[in-house]
Amino acid sequence: MTKADRYLVDDIHNILDNGYKDENPRPKYEDGTPAHTISVNHVMRKYDLSKGEFPVCTLRRQAWKTGIREIFTIYKNPTNVLSEMKEMGVTWWDPWDIGDGTIGQRYGATVKRYDLMNQLIDNIKKDPYGRRKVVSLWQETDLHETPGLAPCAFLTIWNVRGDYLDMVLIQRSGDMLTASGAGGINEIQYAALLMMIARVTGKEPGVFTHFVANEQIYDRHMENADEMLRRAAELEAAEKASGEAPADPQLVLHKEAGCEFSDITLEDFEMINYEPLTPQLKFELGI
Repeated sequence: MTKADRYLVDDIHNILDNGYKDENPRPKYEDGTPAHTISVNHVMRKYDLSKGEFPVCTLRRQAWKTGIREIFTIYKNPTNVLSEMKEMGVTWWDPWDIGDGTIGQRYGATVKRYDLMNQLIDNIKKDPYGRRKVVSLWQETDLHETPGLAPCAFLTIWNVRGDYLDMVLIQRSGDMLTASGAGGINEIQYAALLMMIARVTGKEPGVFTHFVANEQIYDRHMENADEMLRRAAELEAAEKASGEAPADPQLVLHKEAGCEFSDITLEDFEMINYEPLTPQLKFELGI
């Protein structure tokens, strides 16, 4: 199992053993039923990309290309316009349309308004050891300007460490099994973002740390949680029986050093040694 797989097993057990149920939840399932969750507070996971610890879960297939497409819409070609997001291959934001064909002054619109990524890249190049490299999607002016979903993964903090660039992601809330959990889409896409920014600033990707203030499993996802624990137990038993573990999956960025952030494309990425377990699991989302 990967490091992310082991984190995920521990985190599922933590929620099942110590979690608490919410009251009067905002999200609802498609049939109108309140989407309750079992949660824990203050979950942290840490990976050293320089040591091959790429955060990808193998207990079910992760749509890693989809995650990178989404991170492009937020940071590389920032937009909040649904039609533009769809042109970039991101098609699942329609339920959050505020009525004007956008998701409101959120995510990519905030990055674009404050030119956050160009400022970050310039700061890393000009003042590498400065400790003010903070990119925040939580801008009170923006949040009050329009309705819209408040950003979930909303803050990154960047630090240079010699030849390495480290980053911490702060997430206020996370749906563990569909997106925010160990080796899920959020970790994949932000680790990819770390790789991109390291490449364009002449650094190597280093430590990626993910902190989730409140992480949940939805009540209709409990069977899938049990299935992932079952898969993990079988995978671990198989590895012990064989006496060896397969090579960990790695995301590779095929782009020359010193390239521009805007030059990086999805085709520059390759996931190697990735053999997730099947069949794929389906999750009913709370919207």
